[in-house]
Amino acid sequence: MTRVAKRQKYQKKASQPVIAVRIDLDIDRFAYRKWGGEQHAKRGDWLVNNDGDVYTVDEKVFDKTYRKQRPGVYVKVAPVWAEIVTAAGSVKTVEGESHYKRGDYLVYNKRNGGNPYSVSAAKFKAMYRPAKI
Repeated sequence: MTRVAKRQKYQKKASQPVIAVRIDLDIDRFAYRKWGGEQHAKRGDWLVNNDGDVYTVDEKVFDKTYRKQRPGVYVKVAPVWAEIVTAAGSVKTVEGESHYKRGDYLVYNKRNGGNPYSVSAAKFKAMYRPAKI
């Protein structure tokens, strides 16, 4: 995979909260299809509605990256690092697999590239701003 821009640090806009509910049900896990692959969630993970885009987030990842604004409403406070891809492909995520196309962003919750996922360019630009270094 070739990238057109080096990885840069971003912050989610405070105006972009999510609605989230912790999955506190007696389940081992469940599977669903999203982002071109099978995703998995387990008890303790979070069901997130991000402006109509619904998906799950691993419990540990959610706890490290989101803060409660009010009941059911959370904002992502941890920075991310992202880069634009020049070719289609896929990346293994905590929940499953995420497919991307040319021009999408590969986003990482860790500076070194850990915990990757993909976001379309339009959604990324609407949700994130460059972070102060």
